[in-house]
Amino acid sequence: MKARHRRFAWIGAGVAVLAVAVALVLNAFQSNLVFFFTPTQVAAHEAPQGRAFRIGGLVEEKSLKRESDGVTVRFNVTDTARTIPVTYTGILPDLFKEGKGVVAQGKLGPDGVFHASEVLAKHDENYMPPEAADAIKKPSQEYLKHASETVVK
Repeated sequence: MKARHRRFAWIGAGVAVLAVAVALVLNAFQSNLVFFFTPTQVAAHEAPQGRAFRIGGLVEEKSLKRESDGVTVRFNVTDTARTIPVTYTGILPDLFKEGKGVVAQGKLGPDGVFHASEVLAKHDENYMPPEAADAIKKPSQEYLKHASETVVK
């Protein structure tokens, strides 16, 4: 084999290894990519079916119910416009309370119940992710606008 052919073989092998490495990185990135949706978006079927995603909003008052096994809980997440039922098996964060912000990661079941694999509570009284804050403000503003238009008529 000539030196020229050997050099082309090494370059071809290097390109092939690089292509495999890029494919593995993109596959890992795709499988770990998790999007955030509000209950309104989930109710509008904008959330992916059969894939994990995050749902965020407020834990609805008087919706928290604990199962007899002691680790399974059911609660509703709302953005003040729509409400999605959530079930979670595990230990809840200390800051998890009704009326407070929550982000849950999991999958939406065929029954319309969100089956969470992880539940995150907001860590500070004044902090809320911008997406969650906007999602909660938007339905409230739309409701107020609609209510004021109704009163004027």
